[in-house]
Amino acid sequence: MRRMGQDVGCDHFEQRDFERFGRRLREETEALHTLQETAALSAHAPVVGLELEAWLIDADGRPAPRNDEFLAALGCPDIVTELGRFNVELNVPPQPAAGPGLAQLASELQSRWSRCRNLAATLGVQPLAIGILPSLTDADLSLANLSARARYRALNEQVQRQRHGRPVRLDIDGPHGEHVHSEHRDVMLEAAATSFQVHLQLPAGRMVRAYNAALIASAPLVAACANAPLLFGRRLWAETRIPLFEQAIGLATREDGRGAPLARVGFGSGYAGWSLVEPFRENLERFEPILPVALHEPAERLPHLRLHNGTIWRWNRPLVGFDADGRVHLRIEHRPLSAAPSLADAMANLAFAVGLIAALAVQPDPPELQLPFDDARDNFYRAARDGLDAALRWPGRGATTTARELALALLPAAADGLAWLDVPPADRASWLGLVEARVASGRTGAAWQLDALDASGGDTARMTLAYAARQAAGEPVHRWSRPARR
Repeated sequence: MRRMGQDVGCDHFEQRDFERFGRRLREETEALHTLQETAALSAHAPVVGLELEAWLIDADGRPAPRNDEFLAALGCPDIVTELGRFNVELNVPPQPAAGPGLAQLASELQSRWSRCRNLAATLGVQPLAIGILPSLTDADLSLANLSARARYRALNEQVQRQRHGRPVRLDIDGPHGEHVHSEHRDVMLEAAATSFQVHLQLPAGRMVRAYNAALIASAPLVAACANAPLLFGRRLWAETRIPLFEQAIGLATREDGRGAPLARVGFGSGYAGWSLVEPFRENLERFEPILPVALHEPAERLPHLRLHNGTIWRWNRPLVGFDADGRVHLRIEHRPLSAAPSLADAMANLAFAVGLIAALAVQPDPPELQLPFDDARDNFYRAARDGLDAALRWPGRGATTTARELALALLPAAADGLAWLDVPPADRASWLGLVEARVASGRTGAAWQLDALDASGGDTARMTLAYAARQAAGEPVHRWSRPARR
């Protein structure tokens, strides 16, 4: 289940590269369709995985662009580069959902995080998990801080080619009356957003329902887990990563028959119907390849399809993977969540996400038949903007309900979903209890950051160090003290 982004061997392509890649992409999309039609996709028992993106910061709370040095010293193949030289990504081997699987994920995540912290201390830096680093400045997002990997150079060149040299324009207005406007001629804005990605694999026959459930569940999950309210010192959305990442690439698709474009980073175009092959067909028909690399993996590994899919960033993205016996599976990568304030919060967020998605996927009345896709999409952006105060539409709850009320009301369903996945009662009670305490108190990571910014008198480096100290202590965010006022 590990996915760290396929690397590429060059950063410049010609027309014949795009033509060759397009042929292989069409062939592999048809091959995936055949696997679906012949019931050859994996019917594996539920499996869960995760990825945690993090920052490296220096002793002053500022971004430390030293991931090459850090990773070379660390020597761990599961901890890798990200786009920015101040970012790294931790991958944890996937585990069966049943029994001690989620507890094993938590243990493995803690082990890797501790290893990162110990090694980083010898270099005078420390890792930090947070959606957007408060002390980040626009000037930090320059090509000088692009990680030294051919994939990233190629991505930057090809995004600019498709934009015909037009700058990427960032324009975010927050509900607090503050705003950020910026222009970049590269992809480095993407490096400002770090996430906690949850992977869920269910038997093939459950995956359409699970994908639609993930779309619907995204709004209450984002509100309950928000941890990115600041960019360049400005108060913006509760989960500013959402508009930031959508605008950072700035590419839309070819228009459909109605003349409507579809963003390359976004919520998607609709629920899945008959299978999860549908999004891959949409990839083929509506998205121009960005990295038309000649890949030499066997065709049955669907390498071009996987690479192309990796350059289309739906907030809930279907992925192709392989079981230990080589059988192809489909899984969901749930992408909207920020890196959390603590590892306890991260695992609580994972439990809430997989439990709620599973519950909605197996309930007798499919929620996608009760909540129009447009409402699910609008819910998502309202939750990202307004957090727990967002007004959301939900079947059976009147015209609207607040995200806080909805998240609390959905916790029993998430517990039922975890029970269906055979997660032990003590584990599900412990993790969902953290979510309940956080939501009931309103003390999300986003809320703490805004309070901390006030207490620090607007000093973002000072509040970053206060955040780092509390993260190192390991307590969940709803128990964090407010920094002393300056």
